[in-house]
Amino acid sequence: MTDRELFYDIVSNSLNHAGEELCGDEVRILRTERKSIVVLSDGLGSGVKANILARLTASIIVTMLREEAPLKAVIETVLGTLPICKVRRIAYSTFLIIEIDHATGHFKVTNCDSPEIFFLHDDTCVALEHRKETILGKELRFCEGQLGPGDFLAAASDGVIHAGVGIMMNFRWGRKEIAEHLCQAHPSRAVSAERLVRSVMQRTSTLCACQPGDDATLVGILARRPRRLMVFTGPPLDKSQDGAVAARLMQFDGRKIVCGGTTTYIVAEHVGEIPRTEPGSARDDVPPFGSLEGVDLITEGMITMAKSLQLLLDCKGDAGRLPPHRNGAVLLARELLQADSIHFLVGQQVNPYYQNPLLPRNISIRRYLVEQIATLLQNYRRNVVIDWL
Repeated sequence: MTDRELFYDIVSNSLNHAGEELCGDEVRILRTERKSIVVLSDGLGSGVKANILARLTASIIVTMLREEAPLKAVIETVLGTLPICKVRRIAYSTFLIIEIDHATGHFKVTNCDSPEIFFLHDDTCVALEHRKETILGKELRFCEGQLGPGDFLAAASDGVIHAGVGIMMNFRWGRKEIAEHLCQAHPSRAVSAERLVRSVMQRTSTLCACQPGDDATLVGILARRPRRLMVFTGPPLDKSQDGAVAARLMQFDGRKIVCGGTTTYIVAEHVGEIPRTEPGSARDDVPPFGSLEGVDLITEGMITMAKSLQLLLDCKGDAGRLPPHRNGAVLLARELLQADSIHFLVGQQVNPYYQNPLLPRNISIRRYLVEQIATLLQNYRRNVVIDWL
């Protein structure tokens, strides 16, 4: 891992207009090998119409940028597609686009009638210089900057900026107060964008007495070191490869997990250590977990992985919604959700205790569990690689 290498942790959180089932704000996130793109769109009004217009706007932008269309062509397409409100004479949906170059950390912001972004560097909100350009008769604002470790970008819809208006007359909540709130949250020492975004949105909800007068959305981007995880489960088909696979795990630059009894002893033999079971960690439905020198977590295999799969489904990708229990399944699920990228090393040697060894390997229980977990993690915007051994 190089000092320059960063991961851009992107999280959004929304509050619906009181009484509405659909949110009139839309956030779309696109990650490619070269860049990350975030689009925040705010449909005029609230409810179904605002939701449709915001989704249409964000969808057009992301689709065209995915196909590497020039930014000006993207903006012209959106402005030419969206109708104009005859009363307020503004587009039926505002939008803001953030593009981040992975190699350099350089970011560019395109703003169409949205609140200005927040850029925090060294726990200070930094003002960015803007230039203006008129496209199809519409004035847009552009700015750019550089993201380094610990820097934080945030884009808010109008509902966040004006959340306190008319509710708490003795307490102002605007751009200045939101910036101060973020600075006090110490973004340079933050472990995730989620904590910063959730902190602002909880305050926003409180200020509007949990009855938002407008859809409110905040999307945050924290530049930090990437969190990598490798999971080794199941002995390889070729027993002569046991040592090589164990060495590959131990040389991995990131957190390490071993799932399965036989797999644990393969690694233990390689490192010359004896695995230890955590006292009192067994539960009625989850076998005990343990520890091994150089490995962050060791668990039983099939039962624990199956339970973790259910936990991942139930929490919908939010580690904060995992049960507060300390057992192997919860710990495994939390590690998976806290990682940005997960590399599975999956041995295909069949355990006859769980499965008839005469069955084809492609319908093994272990393979099924890993594939289901990987699919869920990808849906939760994690990068997943599987090596079948």
